[in-house]
Amino acid sequence: MTVPKEQIEQLLPKAFLKADLPLPGRHSGKVRDGFAFKQGNRLLVTTDRLSAFDRVLAAVPYKGQVLNQLSAWWFEHTLGIIPNHMISVPDPNAMLCREAQPFPVEVIVRGYITGVTSTALWYRYSLGEREIYGYTFPDGLRKNEALPAPIITPTTKGGPTGHDERLTCVEVVEKGLLDRQTWDQIQAAALALFRRGQEIANKAGLILVDTKYEFGSAPDGSILLIDEVHTPDSSRFWKLSSYEQLFLASKEPELFDKEFVRLAYAGIGYRGDGEPPALPAQTWVETSLLYQTIYEGLTGLPFSPGEYPVEERLVKNLRKAGLPL
Repeated sequence: MTVPKEQIEQLLPKAFLKADLPLPGRHSGKVRDGFAFKQGNRLLVTTDRLSAFDRVLAAVPYKGQVLNQLSAWWFEHTLGIIPNHMISVPDPNAMLCREAQPFPVEVIVRGYITGVTSTALWYRYSLGEREIYGYTFPDGLRKNEALPAPIITPTTKGGPTGHDERLTCVEVVEKGLLDRQTWDQIQAAALALFRRGQEIANKAGLILVDTKYEFGSAPDGSILLIDEVHTPDSSRFWKLSSYEQLFLASKEPELFDKEFVRLAYAGIGYRGDGEPPALPAQTWVETSLLYQTIYEGLTGLPFSPGEYPVEERLVKNLRKAGLPL
């Protein structure tokens, strides 16, 4: 069961912003704080930070728990496709992982032509481009239309500008980012993961529209699926039951992902330039509920909220799991 709105609102000031653990090798991304462990392992702690427009905008109660536990669920349910870096989940917000060297390519799989950012298919198509990411698209496509088959549209991770830069599948090898054999294995795994994701999402009444995968190399040279899988942060979801009717009416689909927050900002005229304006507390409460609902729908499991403050619980659970602090 999702957490009552009143409880979420009370927790807004206590949302989990940062993991302050007495561990070496700290590295912080937009959402996760990572720490080194002995024997080539790494602890990843998923905070409640929410990022969009290339910046952290807020901290949303239970968001970190959803991302961590949902990724863990997907890691378990995709082991037959490709190994991953997960070892254990000692806390609702933490995952002990095998150390892996991330590959310098983000693997985006798209099942629909949509999106408004500069790297999105529909944005490029709406500008008149027909050769996009190395694929040829016919005239007459409509926004949010399903592609004949999912495609891979890779990007660099950051690049010289600090932003993701578009690549074709051929360029990944031509530019020396990955060797042919490794890239072939990653492409096959990504498409298989996406098919599995679409199947499970459909059963939950959702459409997995597109997603981002990250892969890395284990010390033994094997390829591992890393980071997160099919979460509202890394994926675009639409509501299945209303999609066709809205598409035929040239209306936007019902969203079930982080785009909800971007649209809330767009509604008050903010699109990423300058200091972001404040959003009402109710927006962050609804965001928390959205993430919880997605978790329950995809996994078929009830969301069991962890205790707040997170830091105290986290330390207690890590010690209980025998991890040195």
